[in-house]
Amino acid sequence: QVRLVESGGGSVQAGGSLRLSCAASRSIFSFNTMAWYRQTPGKQRDLVALITSRGSTNYADSVKGRFTISRDNAKNTVYLQMDSLEPEDTAVYYCNIVPPNHNYWGQGTQVTVSS
Repeated sequence: QVRLVESGGGSVQAGGSLRLSCAASRSIFSFNTMAWYRQTPGKQRDLVALITSRGSTNYADSVKGRFTISRDNAKNTVYLQMDSLEPEDTAVYYCNIVPPNHNYWGQGTQVTVSS
């Protein structure tokens, strides 16, 4: 069964940190580039950070220097460490492959940053 399960969201004040986790079924994870996306109401879902199967990373300009993506291939899990959070980071965060597969979207995890 193909599954992506996100967790770790919550409510924090500006300047705080959160660590998101995404557990993936092995069939998705093994050879794919994995990414975190985020979406706010009325807007499209945007790519935040990606990591290749070999560990190369790339970030949206808005999160460079504040967010760090990583993966644990043994656990089929991808992480997003979010530091120096800003109110503009408030969104539902999802993980998926790159490019995203519509059938893989999970329920997401809500991140709320207050000023």
